[in-house]
Amino acid sequence: MNDFPKEALEIMVVDGESEDRTREIIRSYVESNSCIRLLNNPGKIQTIATNIALKSASGNIIIRMDAHAEYPPDYISKCVYWLLRSGEDGVGGIIKTVPGASTDFGRTIALALSHPFGVGNTHFRTGVTTPRFVDTIPFGCYSSKVFKKVGLFNERLNRTDDIEFNLRLKRSGSKLLLIPDICSRYYARPDLPSLAKQQFGNGFWVTYSLKFAKLPFSTRHLVPLSFVLSLTAGSLFSLWFKPLGSLSYLALVVYAILNSFFSYRISAHEEKRLFPALIVTFFVLHISYGIGSLMGLAKLMFERFISARSEGSLSADIRL
Repeated sequence: MNDFPKEALEIMVVDGESEDRTREIIRSYVESNSCIRLLNNPGKIQTIATNIALKSASGNIIIRMDAHAEYPPDYISKCVYWLLRSGEDGVGGIIKTVPGASTDFGRTIALALSHPFGVGNTHFRTGVTTPRFVDTIPFGCYSSKVFKKVGLFNERLNRTDDIEFNLRLKRSGSKLLLIPDICSRYYARPDLPSLAKQQFGNGFWVTYSLKFAKLPFSTRHLVPLSFVLSLTAGSLFSLWFKPLGSLSYLALVVYAILNSFFSYRISAHEEKRLFPALIVTFFVLHISYGIGSLMGLAKLMFERFISARSEGSLSADIRL
């Protein structure tokens, strides 16, 4: 359901050559709704899909709406209202994270992804009470002129394309406004293995994105990496200088205290029996993201090293 006038809508569904009944279902909607268009994405990557839709769009206002989320009937109308009222280049709303499974870990994953200890100052996840300017917005609503101003989404980025685009937009002088009255529902991963896989990928692309874009993230994205580095570096260098081993121990103790503190506060407010599950969930969330960032950084440095060696060998061959 949607309360925005259909005659003013242009809905583009970009399909990555799915092999299930997706295209068949979409075509059934296209036949009964002239405002819906089905576009093909042979690249099968979300960022490419976004740009295909942008290149095909004819409207003055663009709203990106991803899967794994539910949007209320007034979502589009509120986005358009606030974009026109504010006069800014982009507006977005908060995300209410709901459990992906009706289990204890399903609940704690949703809670962890909605708390500052879990996701830092990601205001669209932790929530705001009044409109405020932010670094990035989810499912953003933009004036179409911004894409002429800063370009489209970076197709070489896999997961951090929205973060990089919003930061690029902000660095160009535009402002992004987060509106608490605009709200969508996001379904979190249902269990710890899928959470770890997701966060490892997110962390990996935060650092590896440096290969394709200039500073595509905010400082807060590096906190898990700092935690993992303090553990690994302290343990590694203690082989040569034992006092450095205390660095790993100190980082782990401080983290354990903070994790226990916030897990207790959340469980006391929600349900006390979730306390141990919250501790484990926060640790999996942070450590998998941090290890992913470390692996992304390692791959980036290795590729640059190989590239430098290849260029050096080529230069030597030319001199000979």
